[in-house]
Amino acid sequence: MRLAYLCNLYPAVSHSFIRREIEAIEDAGHDVHRFSIRPPRSDLKDAADRREAEHTEIILGQGLVHLFLSALALFIAHPLRGLKSMAAAVLLSGPGLQQKVRHVAYWFEAAWLARRVEQLRVEHLHAHFGTNPAAVALIARAWGGPPFSFTAHGPDEFDAPVALSLAAKTEAASFVAAISSYGRSQLMRWSAPVHWPKIRVVRCGVDRDYLDPPVAAVAAQSTEFVCVARLSAQKGLPLLISACDRLRGSGERFSLTIIGGGEMRTELETEIARRNLAGTIGLAGVQTAAEIRAHLNRARAFVLPSFAEGLPVVIMEALALG
Repeated sequence: MRLAYLCNLYPAVSHSFIRREIEAIEDAGHDVHRFSIRPPRSDLKDAADRREAEHTEIILGQGLVHLFLSALALFIAHPLRGLKSMAAAVLLSGPGLQQKVRHVAYWFEAAWLARRVEQLRVEHLHAHFGTNPAAVALIARAWGGPPFSFTAHGPDEFDAPVALSLAAKTEAASFVAAISSYGRSQLMRWSAPVHWPKIRVVRCGVDRDYLDPPVAAVAAQSTEFVCVARLSAQKGLPLLISACDRLRGSGERFSLTIIGGGEMRTELETEIARRNLAGTIGLAGVQTAAEIRAHLNRARAFVLPSFAEGLPVVIMEALALG
């Protein structure tokens, strides 16, 4: 089959599971075209991610004028489809001016995508995350694009199922993938029973490097903890820093390495300095998969103080390493 994948941000350090999924589908003999709504970050460390970036088309990278002209040309050629896609965007947008403006943008993005996948003769479009990628895929379908499906990861979809029109997206999709049984139950909760059979569990996997060859057990004398997470509010990292302060106060000698990048780095640095933990906690920034494995292999334990997750791949990777 000729397939297309759509993500909000691809490739990304935290989305290696999408890359592995695409590679597996290609290994099975199918063609996969990659689309990302936003351009990837410039600090991609892994060579595999950099190669993916070279093969990914960026929707917003086309420029506003090009997106506008694509929508105009498509509307002139297929006015009924244009009206149908407008109705789909309005249905998904919900109340509030901000949501309306956002879905106007999705309408333009979907128009360009619908024309592009037609040029590529794509038979099916799959979106990762039930947020804006699923919305764009649905609107592109209304524009005359191919059937679509999406993977819901959580927790964003399950935090705001009504605002994200999760029921409408599930109804319009050919199928919906959940990464866990819990995720499937939440999708079932917010959709009509008639659509439950189309909701399937498709779990994320880990790189074979984490499984073969097996890794020896970590030395018991290790006193290093490792956390791999985006530096975002969702991950609860200030709680981890507070816990380190208490642990040090009890007289324990240890270190913590936090691997990852994000918008909270300055805030976390300030909190570490305020608690005089600079010699105990290190912010290692974005690292390659090989560097992360090396950190995990020499650490006593992996720790993730997250407030909301679907099923973190990094926890599976830590478990795979023993």
